[in-house]
Amino acid sequence: MNLFATVLTYPAPSANYRGESELNRTVIQKVTDGKFDYPIFSPESMRNALREILRKYGLPSNRTRLNDEDQLAVKFEDYPHPEKYVDDYFFGYLVAAGRTERADIKKILGEKRTKAAAEAFTFKRDSVLRMNLAKALDPYRHNAIFTQSPLAVEGSAYQNATTSALLHRETVVSGFQYPFALNLDDCKPKPDWTKKLLQAIGELNGVAGNHARSYFEMAPASIVVRLTKQLVAGYQTYGFRTVKKPDGEEYHLFPEVINGIQHEPTPDYPGSEFFIGGKIVKDMADDQVKKLTTLGVTLDRDPRRLLVSVADKFLGGK
Repeated sequence: MNLFATVLTYPAPSANYRGESELNRTVIQKVTDGKFDYPIFSPESMRNALREILRKYGLPSNRTRLNDEDQLAVKFEDYPHPEKYVDDYFFGYLVAAGRTERADIKKILGEKRTKAAAEAFTFKRDSVLRMNLAKALDPYRHNAIFTQSPLAVEGSAYQNATTSALLHRETVVSGFQYPFALNLDDCKPKPDWTKKLLQAIGELNGVAGNHARSYFEMAPASIVVRLTKQLVAGYQTYGFRTVKKPDGEEYHLFPEVINGIQHEPTPDYPGSEFFIGGKIVKDMADDQVKKLTTLGVTLDRDPRRLLVSVADKFLGGK
């Protein structure tokens, strides 16, 4: 059994992903799609936030982010131990060690762990959670915000600069969508951890930098999930599309899946494999909700409550 999902966030002003800078201008990272550049969040930034959320839930974590160093820095409590640490289990790792170092590490582990645990140790492990870039629904329109950094005058306890500075930040107003995937065989040994991981995705926040100035939630406003024995989702995972009503109001659909489930005489997708939640359900007409429910689709107006249903079905699947 495989779980494939696409999350769509609520739209909001975002200036908090600073992948690079040009002088005093902080630049949002982007990817070109067709003729336009679209802002992105990296999967690494989302994985880092998930690590911190799982730690806040009280789950044992090996890696700790150190925020007061002069560069990005982390501390590891131990050599990787997927059976002991939730972050080693779900996010994978790599211990860069040569032949001599590997022998020394194996010797250390033989003294610290049980014989079975030492023998089971590997120097690298793939991530159980598969993710891709979070991509904005709307292209970057060359918007920017200017803010003033004041001068700290002589006599202050400290000075970061000798002059005032004008700060230039690229900004976008958009929702972001991103896919993720899990395999049941990978997750079944740790069902409680898997439930917490899905809960963390439902509450994803604090994804990337500049939090003193920007607040942008990466939790789902809408979510589409498929549980299937197939090894692929079978549809465009970046499938959310913006639709405008005659009065100009915008809402978002996942037309390939929604239309495919309802296709007649033969559906493109079995409705019983799909779980759809959040604002996409709130915006549906009553007759469409009734039809999708009749076709076996699980619908829920609350995406976090839907993820609880997904977890129960996924971990009880075969």
